[in-house]
Amino acid sequence: MPGSEPFDVAFEGVSKSFTAAGRSFAVLEDLSLEIRAGEFLSIVGASGCGKSTLLRMIAGLEVPDRGRVRLGSQPVSGPGRDRGIVFQEPRLFPWFTVEQNVAFALEGDPAHASRTEVQAQLELVGLTPFRGAYPHQLSGGMAQRVAIARALVSRPRILLLDEPFGALDALTRIQLQHEILRIQLAERTTMVLVTHDIDEAIFLGDRVAVMAKDPGRFQSITPVNLPRPRSRSSYEFVRIRKSIYAQFFAEEEEPFAFSI
Repeated sequence: MPGSEPFDVAFEGVSKSFTAAGRSFAVLEDLSLEIRAGEFLSIVGASGCGKSTLLRMIAGLEVPDRGRVRLGSQPVSGPGRDRGIVFQEPRLFPWFTVEQNVAFALEGDPAHASRTEVQAQLELVGLTPFRGAYPHQLSGGMAQRVAIARALVSRPRILLLDEPFGALDALTRIQLQHEILRIQLAERTTMVLVTHDIDEAIFLGDRVAVMAKDPGRFQSITPVNLPRPRSRSSYEFVRIRKSIYAQFFAEEEEPFAFSI
């Protein structure tokens, strides 16, 4: 759940490089940003700009070369149950049921996990009737709901979403966008989403951080002061969309159609 500090995550002058083929490549350079408690932050940018590296730093899976990442007043020192993460693929254990997959996140042993917490999360994502099903019996959208429930079952302070809807069909994607907003409202969890979909970023986010690449850096932070539920065809939504697209494309007109 959100902490007592005014922000949950702070990047302070963060830089990161990787080495490949004997050469060092700067992935992120001098990033600074505060993510407020209970906020939904969307991050968009071209492939290779370091979006997923940012998430991995919050999760404690990557360490900055310079600068630091803080959770409230404490520096990130490694993974912890106060942060949950959902990937593009559900990554479920095929030999576990839905219920066991969710329970695994609590103790690493589904037989000893809290049944009350597991049932609460299955109800939250609408999968209680499927608790005994196996992953191969689920649709892609249902499997991703299981992944979301597994990430939330330990009541994390922060939920990290690494393109969680990218592999889904358009209708399922929109349905799960509404679902994640409903969960965020119910749980008041701080959420950080990485996506290539600008419409999705605006629809979900309280702010949209646009990243440039070579090296990765924040190009702009755009507030999305629109009431929910949001209409993707409203004047203000389209205005924000055009503003963000203009940072990627020099052309006056948008280069391709948007999802609706």
